[in-house]
Amino acid sequence: QVHVVESGGGSVQAGGSLRLSCAASGLTDTEYCMGWFRQAPGKEREAVAQIWRGPDSPYYADSVKGRIITSQSQDNAKKMFILFMNNLRPDDTAMYYCAAARNCNGRRLAGDFDYWGQGTQVAVSS
Repeated sequence: QVHVVESGGGSVQAGGSLRLSCAASGLTDTEYCMGWFRQAPGKEREAVAQIWRGPDSPYYADSVKGRIITSQSQDNAKKMFILFMNNLRPDDTAMYYCAAARNCNGRRLAGDFDYWGQGTQVAVSS
C-alpha cells in the first residue's frame, strides 16, 4: 500500500518563499509519477508540478513556472518530492496536495493519481 504524507506550508507575505515536502512510502515501482496539486476555495484542483521517469519530466504549470524548483530523492524506502516556491503571490494561496501513481511514465491528470496525502495549507498575504 502506498502512503503519501506532505509537510511544510504555512503563512507568508507576498514575495516570500516556502518549501513543501512529500514522502511516499510503499512506492516500489520502477515507473511511477508524483505530483503536487493545489486547490483554492471555490476553484478546481490544478496541477502545480509533476515528475516521472522519462523524457519531458518535470512538468511545471505556467502559473508557477519560473517561481518553483523541484527536487526528488530517496530517503530509505520513501520517495521524496520537494517543491520550493519563491516569489509567492496571494493567488498561490491554496491547499497543496501531493499525489502518487504507480506504473506511470508521463504527465497525468489528477484523476489518474491513486494515492493522495491529506494536504498542507499555504496562505500568502499581500
